[in-house]
Amino acid sequence: MLDELSENIVLLGVCYAYILTCIILSGKASRLFGFSGKSSRKLLHVLIGNLPLLIPFFTLNVFPSNFPFLVAAPFIVVTFLASPYSPIQKLSERFSGLTGITEEGHHLGLVYYSISYTLLALFFASKPYIIAAGILPMAYGDAFAAIIGEKYGKTRYRIFTKKSLEGSAAMFLASFLSLEVSLLYFSALYSLPLLGLSVVALCVALAVTLIEAVSPRGFDNITVPISGALIFLLVNGGV
Repeated sequence: MLDELSENIVLLGVCYAYILTCIILSGKASRLFGFSGKSSRKLLHVLIGNLPLLIPFFTLNVFPSNFPFLVAAPFIVVTFLASPYSPIQKLSERFSGLTGITEEGHHLGLVYYSISYTLLALFFASKPYIIAAGILPMAYGDAFAAIIGEKYGKTRYRIFTKKSLEGSAAMFLASFLSLEVSLLYFSALYSLPLLGLSVVALCVALAVTLIEAVSPRGFDNITVPISGALIFLLVNGGV
């Protein structure tokens, strides 16, 4: 039991190191690679979004020894302290690299992203493919929607915020492809029905694209991950 605990603690440390590296890299992406603030923010989403792929290697994932939950939960506090709403401004300044890539016009976007991750890890740590169904559309789908929409978006529409049909199409395609690939990966580790994976990925991608289109700025960091996981459960029969 001690060896198993030690292995999980080491993996927890690896996850923390990975997240901190992602934050630092994204914060410096503007200076190092000439990324815009939006591109830096989306880079962080994509990099952090890969974490569900590591969750199967945790062997202690049931309350109270829920290590995937311990990966996500502390970053609710970190991202909040890095936001302009932080009660400790000195900490906010110290985390300036993270503050600089918060959501334009809604500085709690990364906090909401951390909350979504934490909730999914709390309830589905033993089924990381469900976490992936919520997180990957936010990581890859939303990132490509922003990039394609900004560069090629000409057919505009507005519900709460300005969107484009081109961006929404990119959201759908990136969500579908990332889910398809990840579910194939998880099917090698869990007994998932291969024949139904494409249907599940298609349904989740379509649903999150529609939900992202009607979500106010910043709030898609909650609505997309939670709805993606719920649609997966609904379509896949709760597996």
